[in-house]
Amino acid sequence: MSGWLRAAAAPLRGGSRTVSCCPSSRVPGADGRRHGSPRSEDADPPMVLITGGLGQLGVGLAKLLRRRFGKNNVILSDIKKPPDNVYHSDVLDHKNLREIVVNNNVSWLVHYSAVLSAVGESNVTLARDVNITGFHNVLDMALEHDLRVFVPSTIRAFGPSSPRDPAPELCVQRPRTIYGVAKVHAELMGEYYHHQYGLDFRCLRYPGIISADSQPGGGTTDYAVQIFHSAVKSGHFECNLRSDTRLSMMYIDDCLRATLQVLEAPASSLPTRTYNINALSFTPRDLTQEIRKVLPDLRVSYRVDPLRQAIVRPNRPLDQAWRQDSSSGLARPIVGGS
Repeated sequence: MSGWLRAAAAPLRGGSRTVSCCPSSRVPGADGRRHGSPRSEDADPPMVLITGGLGQLGVGLAKLLRRRFGKNNVILSDIKKPPDNVYHSDVLDHKNLREIVVNNNVSWLVHYSAVLSAVGESNVTLARDVNITGFHNVLDMALEHDLRVFVPSTIRAFGPSSPRDPAPELCVQRPRTIYGVAKVHAELMGEYYHHQYGLDFRCLRYPGIISADSQPGGGTTDYAVQIFHSAVKSGHFECNLRSDTRLSMMYIDDCLRATLQVLEAPASSLPTRTYNINALSFTPRDLTQEIRKVLPDLRVSYRVDPLRQAIVRPNRPLDQAWRQDSSSGLARPIVGGS
């Protein structure tokens, strides 16, 4: 079994992650621009708020950031019924979001709250509200309080007319899912606020993320997470994509380290604000063969979901710009190519 695959499967054999938080502005002027001194790159450790913090990426990033900045410098919010140490917050509730930001002196905001692609197509109204209106609340909050804001995008931001192999940062996008449309909207609005008002907006286009620490959240790449749980629990997995569907993927630890890199990067080292990142690509058949090297009795059947299969676009993101900027202005590149 490949090293990343073994690492992804390991948490299924026991152990759990826990989260904890310790609850504890600038406003645009009449000309629309922020006034006052910008935050120093050498200031004290940031206070980070992660929205959608109980999801697959939020929990993992919180753990990484707490090791970096201290456990009391990272707080989580989520619309799910949270444990006592996580704020209950809806990104559509602007007042509640402001209270969390102000009361905790938040300086960095990581916005993971989203309705993913497959769920979004079955409830477009919800996806539009959360992924577009909620994003605007976050964007306005970041501008009002001079926050560094990270919003992930996705390979779903590419559409049928986008180049497939490779898909560069700048190309025709025009996605055909509400999730992809909302992510392109977020990329463009973030870039606009950066150039027009000086907002410190940062964005990475994530491929599918592989992790065994949480249940899937409604995306088209979910099978690559669910198969690990099914392999261990029942020995049988029913895949909702065709066996030859090749998609770009990344192990969660690589994704989170790349996110930390772009969060910590000096603003001057980021000539662009939206980057592709990439690691590897495989099909359900490829993944099954790898898992069978450890669990040879794994049975996999296929019941293709027409909705999910129609959403899939096998674009391989070209991450040359990220590699160049991360090796010169940030640190060494995080992951190998596919």
